[in-house]
Amino acid sequence: MDDSVYVGKAGPDGAAEGGWLLGHFRLPGDPRHSTDVEVKWGVHPPGEARSRWATGERRTALLVLVSGRFRVELPDRTVVLSEPGDYVVWGRDVDHSWYAERESVVLTVRWPSVPGYRVAPPVRR
Repeated sequence: MDDSVYVGKAGPDGAAEGGWLLGHFRLPGDPRHSTDVEVKWGVHPPGEARSRWATGERRTALLVLVSGRFRVELPDRTVVLSEPGDYVVWGRDVDHSWYAERESVVLTVRWPSVPGYRVAPPVRR
């Protein structure tokens, strides 16, 4: 087996990291360890929301809707992703939060991967 290749399942593999599959939080030597980028497979039941706003953001993010209906809250607007493939990108210094209007699956990519952003698990409203 090649230690530079990892094959897995997003749900179980991300469970211990809140859905995050790849990033600085994986052990060095694991092919999923990266300080360049983070990738998340997020499965959110209806009514689930980020536990608090992300502030002081130092990363750029891309969030792509796979299924469902998902709302991204930004300081000056609300973006509703309603069709598979809808996406939103926001840059550094953009505060944000989110809310799953329906059961939703989203793929999130953030860069770079930096420690210090872990928050409490999402809440149900």
